[in-house]
Amino acid sequence: MKRIFLFLLTNIAIMLVLSVTLRLLGVDSILAENGSDLNIQSLVILSGVIGFGGSFISLFISKWMAKRMTGAVVITAPTTNINKWLIQTVEKQANIVGIKMPEVAIFPSNEMNAFATGATKNNALVAVSQGLLDNMAQGEIEAVLGHEMSHIANGDMVTLTLIQGVVNTFVVFLSRLVGHVVDRVILKNDRGHGIGYFVTVLISQVLLSILASVIVMYFSRKREFVADTGGADLAGHQNMISALKRLAQKEPEALPEQLAAFGIGEKKKQGFTHLWTSHPPIEDRIDALEKRALTGVKP
Repeated sequence: MKRIFLFLLTNIAIMLVLSVTLRLLGVDSILAENGSDLNIQSLVILSGVIGFGGSFISLFISKWMAKRMTGAVVITAPTTNINKWLIQTVEKQANIVGIKMPEVAIFPSNEMNAFATGATKNNALVAVSQGLLDNMAQGEIEAVLGHEMSHIANGDMVTLTLIQGVVNTFVVFLSRLVGHVVDRVILKNDRGHGIGYFVTVLISQVLLSILASVIVMYFSRKREFVADTGGADLAGHQNMISALKRLAQKEPEALPEQLAAFGIGEKKKQGFTHLWTSHPPIEDRIDALEKRALTGVKP
């Protein structure tokens, strides 16, 4: 639940900052026009600005945040054989999938993991952990890189940002609508918005964010299957399957929440908490790839 909390906290914090900013600018005051009327059109506009604003701010600073949160060091002048091989492999894959060469980085961790991030497919970052380089065979590493490059080539970062923006918009809209109803109907406040409105909005926003994140995680899990097939196409089915089997031997270290959806794996969750996982079970991913290798049918 700690990971869910951090995920929600990041998005809620950005949304609250934008909400306070708009309130200071006088935008939020139109929601209580004439003392009691709710301006739905204005609320929709406000919700969209806050909802999409928070998501796109997270997207645009994603590379900067990723480097600082993980300690990833970008390879600028490769001197070792592994660094040279990483650059050459990513460059080859970038040419195949038709995107500009992303930045390539290594982050200090003994666990096996990798991630991709960036505002656009032509301005991205691919990073692998030192533990992944130490514990995987070359073909397996190539498959992991292919998985991450597929995330970039498919525009998954932007896709999930748009989905998160839509979800955030509904959360903002519904939380303020509930707050308005509680303030007017239950608390009988007919002038402006009282403390009941603000408390209700805050509680509703937190609860709705938890529920809404289930939708975002559902789409994230679907994108993982597609990225796996991309890694298989770039490095071979057996290399991709072997990489996943190696990950299954030891659960990957948790990445920061902003990067979790674009890592190669995620720790298992039990019971209903699997609804908040960004990755499907590794066993399901392996089964899908094995089926695809045999039948040629994409999962």
